[in-house]
Amino acid sequence: MYKPKHHIFVCSSSRINGEQKGFCLQKGAVDIVNSFMEEIMERELDGDVMVTNTGCIGICSKGPIVIVYPEGVWYGSVTADDVEEIMDSHIEGGEVVARLAL
Repeated sequence: MYKPKHHIFVCSSSRINGEQKGFCLQKGAVDIVNSFMEEIMERELDGDVMVTNTGCIGICSKGPIVIVYPEGVWYGSVTADDVEEIMDSHIEGGEVVARLAL
């Protein structure tokens, strides 16, 4: 079974019917997912880090939400510009990005 070292979940406000609408989507969730995918590929971490978009996490006031496992760290108000810092500090450096942590 394939098991990445890190699994990053990004709320993209997907609804159960597959429709994407909502706060995180409006605040750039697709750009965040794409930025993570680009960083993962550029850093050659595609075997170690997986990114998945999710349905609504339910705390829209803190969105877009990014959750990193296995640590279970939740980040809020994330933008595409924050992705590089999360990758540098958390994914590669093992340090939580305190300014974004919930």
